[in-house]
Amino acid sequence: MYKQVGRAALVLMAVAGLAACNPGGGTTSSPSASTSAPTSTGASPSPSSGTPSPDTETTLPAPSPSAAPVTSGPGQGNAELAIMVKPSETGTPANYTLVCRDGVPTAESQHPSAAPACTALKNNAAILSLAPKAADQACTQQYGGPQQATVTGVVDGRPVDASFSLRDGCAINAWNAAKDVLGSAAGAV
Repeated sequence: MYKQVGRAALVLMAVAGLAACNPGGGTTSSPSASTSAPTSTGASPSPSSGTPSPDTETTLPAPSPSAAPVTSGPGQGNAELAIMVKPSETGTPANYTLVCRDGVPTAESQHPSAAPACTALKNNAAILSLAPKAADQACTQQYGGPQQATVTGVVDGRPVDASFSLRDGCAINAWNAAKDVLGSAAGAV
């Protein structure tokens, strides 16, 4: 329990720090702007590639520490996520970002299949909110592969810090539920 609270606190601090960061030295919003829809700030696309810089910042409000857990069902479709998928213990990880507004990917997204990922998050905001496995929950003892993934960030104003693997039937089900968000680098299961 303490480990989960600690991880959530670290995610909140990181998200709050990123939201407060502004490379221009000034502020980008006024106090009254906090009620408006999140907007993108930061770097413009690089002239040679047409894609945004990885340092591009957005201004999603920091999640409330007392935010209620995400329940399954449709959400707002707003997300700002960092996703890392490792094909094996020693394999080179694939890292990408996913930024969604109202279920639609923004230009900041560097995700292999951003549109289906944003749609999946809008259709079920809880797919990344993994509930702890109950002590009496039985999972099939099957091995789905060495892939591992982590997803951190914010979905609909709530912090996300989820780890995925294919170690047993329960973990495989969670991976398959989040496969659109994990992207094509996640591998077929």
